[in-house]
Amino acid sequence: MTNWYTADTHFGHENVIPFCGRPFRNTGHMDTVLIENLWSKVEPEDDLWILGDFAFGSKAKEADYLAAIFGQLPGARKHLIVGNHDLDPTLALPWDSISHLAEVRDGPKKQAHTLCHYPMITWNHARRDALQLFGHVHNNWWGSRNSVNVGVDVWDFMPVRFEDITRRAKSLPVNKHWQDVEHNAKAL
Repeated sequence: MTNWYTADTHFGHENVIPFCGRPFRNTGHMDTVLIENLWSKVEPEDDLWILGDFAFGSKAKEADYLAAIFGQLPGARKHLIVGNHDLDPTLALPWDSISHLAEVRDGPKKQAHTLCHYPMITWNHARRDALQLFGHVHNNWWGSRNSVNVGVDVWDFMPVRFEDITRRAKSLPVNKHWQDVEHNAKAL
């Protein structure tokens, strides 16, 4: 079983295409590619973590549309970390879990890492090399050494595994505010 992470899919949201420079003709094209990309990675026994903004726009209020998209998601378990655009119809879908913040054990040490739709400066176990995974900022910021954007806009519209995230984290700069909030902690 593998955990797969993604954020800011914005299924059905026409305006996100020009807003983020997404290479899609329309929402139908975008939705199809995002679903195909999920299926290319996520196996039937895997967990899929969507870190907010599953759908947006007028279609995000249509229960039938949302159910059709949700029904196409791969994986054994589907989890939603609530984002600012996740409305009641999205929250009513049969997710295996829904929360605003979660700690998920992953990686070789099976350490608890923090998931939130929003980037954070510090979190539980941050001093012990725990990462924070987020979305929300689309392609505006990839993150820092210990807080990584898992949104589709910075991962070629693909879900990512913890191994992918840690590899990217090592290439990102240390958060310039790390010492402000975690005095005397080693810079990750």
